[in-house]
Amino acid sequence: MSADGEILSPESIARATADSGETKSALALGAMLPLSLLAGLYIGFGSLAAMVALAGADGQIAFGAAQLLAGLAFSLGLILVLISGAELFTGNTLLIIAWAQQTVRLPAMLRALFLVYVGNLLGSLLLAAIALAAAVHLAGDGAVGVAALDMADAKVRLAFAPALASGILANMLVCLAVWMANGAKTAADKLLVIIPPVAAFVALGLEHSVANMFIIPFGWAVQQFADPAFWADAGVRAADYAAITPAGLLANLLPVTIGNIIGGFAVGAAYWLAYLRPRA
Repeated sequence: MSADGEILSPESIARATADSGETKSALALGAMLPLSLLAGLYIGFGSLAAMVALAGADGQIAFGAAQLLAGLAFSLGLILVLISGAELFTGNTLLIIAWAQQTVRLPAMLRALFLVYVGNLLGSLLLAAIALAAAVHLAGDGAVGVAALDMADAKVRLAFAPALASGILANMLVCLAVWMANGAKTAADKLLVIIPPVAAFVALGLEHSVANMFIIPFGWAVQQFADPAFWADAGVRAADYAAITPAGLLANLLPVTIGNIIGGFAVGAAYWLAYLRPRA
């Protein structure tokens, strides 16, 4: 703990993040995959909370207020990841600091990122299936399902370049939340520093690959498997959401994932250059 409070200095956070990266990259497969699966579930829970926040908001709440409310709800996901303990691909792009420190070799960093990405995807898909089976989409006379469909539809319609740029900005904010949480010493402090940047990236409509691993498949599941009563209550048609497909998921994840990597590496590299780079 720093002498003047509960938050570490930026230089101390950089060193703590480098040490954390070394630990994360050395995780055995038997620990890494369950923890990454949990992170996919946790981010999915945050996405579900955001859908509930947006359900029925169209025309009832000002756009900005609704987006901010969704962002506050979504922050549950990263709170669960960082306080409960789980391995999240987007936050783990800060492994670049440990690599720059030469405490983690490039193959080990790439292995950790790949395995965590796969685990996050599996956890997200699992939650999408369970949420559909639990009929979460029927809540609010189908309003939650419509929110899921609208969110998924907007994501699969993004062109490559905007999705890439959006992914960069989103993970800069996510990694800043992780960065500040690494410097916080109590659960309450972690909550306070996690929520604002996460709420901001959601409110801005930016793209997070792991969130999209849940949102798009859940929207597709609703589009494919919701019964006629849902469509009657919701007042929309399945044909309106024909763009939500597995191919649409892949087309979204490619640029968003690349953008997330760039954004996370940029944050990590900047802090390494500022605080840990060897001085002549």
